[in-house]
Amino acid sequence: MSLFFVLNGPNLNLLGQRQPEIYGRETLADVDAACRAVATASGHELFFAQSNREYELIDWIHEARGNAAGIVINPGAFSHTSIAILDALNAYEALVIEVHISNIHKREVFRHHSYVSTRADGVIAGLGIEGYSAALRHLIARQTR
Repeated sequence: MSLFFVLNGPNLNLLGQRQPEIYGRETLADVDAACRAVATASGHELFFAQSNREYELIDWIHEARGNAAGIVINPGAFSHTSIAILDALNAYEALVIEVHISNIHKREVFRHHSYVSTRADGVIAGLGIEGYSAALRHLIARQTR
């Protein structure tokens, strides 16, 4: 049994309420439930968290070092601004999958670049909340090889 982290950045606590035409009507609780179903079905544990505070995300990434078999991260707007989150992820040695609910490459130009992508082992964008489950299934499959 392995532990996987699913981390969510700023404004994802408003999922289902904020710009549903872009992000959908599902809530962060729906994302949590879907991820837990994937983890539980394969006999793994899950740490699921969201913060609007950059330092909390960094602390969780540090906590994952030596404890988690992989990280799924939706850094939200920190994708485009946070070298600090990139540095924390660079200190993490297992797999990292970056997830975005919307296709950031079809949106404003400033969203096209992600610092996190330079560290991520994979990036999923534009699949809605299903991207989280896909990322987690990928991490689990890679871990059992």
